[in-house]
Amino acid sequence: MAETMVDHCIIKARNDKREYRRVVLENSLEALLVSDPDTDKCAVSMDVGVGHYSDPPGIEGLAHFLEHMLFYASEKYPEEDSFDKYTSQHGGGTNALTGSDHTNYHFVANADCFEEALDRFSQFFVKPLMSSDAVKREIKAVDSEFQKNFLSDSWRIGQLQNHLSMEAHPYHKFGTGNRQTLEVQPKARGIDIRQELIKFYEENYSANLMRLVVYSKGSLDKIQDLVVQKFSAISNNKQSCLHISGHPCSWEHLQVLVKAIPICDDHTLQVQWPVPHSIHHYKEVPCSYLTHLIGHEGEGSLFHALKRLGWATSLSAYESVVDSNNSFFNVVIEMTDAGHEHMQDIVGLLFKYIDILHQSGVCNWIYDEIAAVRETMFHNQDKISPMSYVVSIASNMKLYPPKDWLVKSSLPSKFNPSIIRAVLEKLSSRNFRIFWVSKKFEGETNMVEPWYATAYCVDKLTDSTIQEWVQHAPSEHLRLPVANQFIATDLSLKKTDKVMCPLLLRKTSFSTLWYKPDTVFSVPKATVHLKFICPYACNSPHAELLARIFKSLVCDYLNEYAYYAELAGLYYGICQTDDGYELEVSGYNHKLRVLLDTILKAMADFTVKPERFSVIKEKLTKSYQNFKFDEPRYHASYYRSLILNDHSWPWEEDLEILETLQPEDLSRFAPTMLSRAFLECYIAGNIESDEAESIVHHVEDVFFNGSHPICKPALQSQLMTSRLVTLDEGVSYVYSTEGLNPKDENSALLHYIQIHQDDITLNMQLQLLAFIARHEAFHQLRTVEQLGYVCLLTHRYDLGVHGLQFTVQSAVKVCHKVLCVLTASSPLTPSLC
Repeated sequence: MAETMVDHCIIKARNDKREYRRVVLENSLEALLVSDPDTDKCAVSMDVGVGHYSDPPGIEGLAHFLEHMLFYASEKYPEEDSFDKYTSQHGGGTNALTGSDHTNYHFVANADCFEEALDRFSQFFVKPLMSSDAVKREIKAVDSEFQKNFLSDSWRIGQLQNHLSMEAHPYHKFGTGNRQTLEVQPKARGIDIRQELIKFYEENYSANLMRLVVYSKGSLDKIQDLVVQKFSAISNNKQSCLHISGHPCSWEHLQVLVKAIPICDDHTLQVQWPVPHSIHHYKEVPCSYLTHLIGHEGEGSLFHALKRLGWATSLSAYESVVDSNNSFFNVVIEMTDAGHEHMQDIVGLLFKYIDILHQSGVCNWIYDEIAAVRETMFHNQDKISPMSYVVSIASNMKLYPPKDWLVKSSLPSKFNPSIIRAVLEKLSSRNFRIFWVSKKFEGETNMVEPWYATAYCVDKLTDSTIQEWVQHAPSEHLRLPVANQFIATDLSLKKTDKVMCPLLLRKTSFSTLWYKPDTVFSVPKATVHLKFICPYACNSPHAELLARIFKSLVCDYLNEYAYYAELAGLYYGICQTDDGYELEVSGYNHKLRVLLDTILKAMADFTVKPERFSVIKEKLTKSYQNFKFDEPRYHASYYRSLILNDHSWPWEEDLEILETLQPEDLSRFAPTMLSRAFLECYIAGNIESDEAESIVHHVEDVFFNGSHPICKPALQSQLMTSRLVTLDEGVSYVYSTEGLNPKDENSALLHYIQIHQDDITLNMQLQLLAFIARHEAFHQLRTVEQLGYVCLLTHRYDLGVHGLQFTVQSAVKVCHKVLCVLTASSPLTPSLC
């Protein structure tokens, strides 16, 4: 027996044809059942209400370690990794993640194997096996994951923020764990880590703390019968949720300036304020209202002012959750070198903008605009993959009432100025902390964070200090945003003929147009994809760099304008390719043409602004300089492309050329780059054929027609495709090099097997082989051999050539040993040892 909630009680999008049912089993496990007759996949997510906040003292990372162990085996299915093997062989896969107060396990597989996959999955929560041998081996995997993240600035600064909080609060904990916390320290204290795992599982993995989402094509009744049958055996020990009182930051941890030294050569400023968790007012969305304004990028915004001054390259504002009652409100600013020298002015301008929000009051029209956009997005959302869908719902089931499990905070409906003002009051100069991260602080720090060894120091600030910074900040014209003209009001669906495949609608010496109307999804959205083949954009490293700066500057110039479009669900991107650019505009079709025409004009009327050129050049230079701090597996991938790709140049050469480039170089290059071009156009979605032709006519008018055309058609000889080096059959090539970062203890091996050029039958066979072999490779290389956390087998497609690629990153074995293991383990690779 089970308590149920029928479909109509759960709010869903108007275009959502799936059926839903809430079920509560007798053991108190709560589940949402989803029936989708159109799916070819089943997916399940189990969210357990316990995370690393519940780690026992002195055994940091135990919850994360248990997440690694749980999918190994169960009493009913004792073969190690058999569940991952089963889902891999049936068109799917598995994954899991550990959060602060929850752990999520999930899988996807073909719909026709739903019942057995569900049974195998359920057994991990009924009677899992955690053998001593598996425990010993998986500690190495957890430690390898830690080593992978050890030189990551996001992990390092995140843990520093945890560290600088009250030790009694679980936010202070080190949640990942490593060999030291899971093997060395427990062994020294006489603790059996396997017994601790079992104890932690038995005490915390209680059915009343579990929330399940099951997605299948079967009927709700059939899904419910299977869920009751498979999951009722999970024990309910009536474990209560972890109760946390108080915010992790006392006054000791506030009004401080923390200077920290990163791995990468960047300057980052993060300001944090403790605020109440907004979940308690998810219909009023107080934090969303404030992030919308403080994180805005239109004219008059804080970011617009910082960008105009040449001090910042990005700004984001967001809420980060601490626990069920507490959050941080964050403002993160990526600064230029000049911005680093004006940190106090930047903070002063931030508090100036917050003062403007106080003076302006809480505006009903801004709230209504946010609500209108979110409502449109919710009711016209695209279908996402079943696995992503079930994870997103399960992770939020404990936060929202059942009727809002799908909606969550997507439909703001209660305008309450006092609630928004209450959060705004928290963003004061008496209730904050600042993290200032830069290599410029080397030699100035006096403390080290214990887990990631981040060097830092702490300076105490006062309210008067901030007020002084505010007074001395530049007099910028800061103001609230204006009404968003990009919000779609025409959401009607166009009447088009049913077309199964893209049609070649038009072909000229300037362009080709492929067209495909939406006859399946029935949403008021469209995509315009324009591929600019520009032969002069990529014929040398010098040209490639100038083309990259051109693209970045076009986006930079458009930012204040296009940001409004992005807020309204209309997006664009310009991507540099081997033979030019790809421009894509997608979203609600009502105002799509307005944005597209503006982007085309910006490209056609391009001029170089020296001050913005300098900022883009500095940002690009740092990205090249910081490349050496990427993980070794990314370096290995880079060397593969460098060796095989016809249009690929060493990053050291690019950096050398970049340092010499000046604005006038780009001014001379841009007209030359666009002097010859050919366009491949693809237009799809809620758009009629004559409108698609009109768009391409306009593109041709902008670039090719008129009294002084920007472009001439590319010559036929210039339309040759990029080439890939052929690897001779039966011959093995080895390229080895030292890692670029001597402080990184990881090494990486990339083993690439070139197989064939495009052929539909061979392509399908290779993809099937890669899919089937993925699990065997992972099991042998990571689970059995314990080579490292990253052990991948992937199908590659490069410039019309298909192949297989093994990637292993290891902190425990050097590359030649990894290669010996790899070649000995795989029948796909020749022996090189």
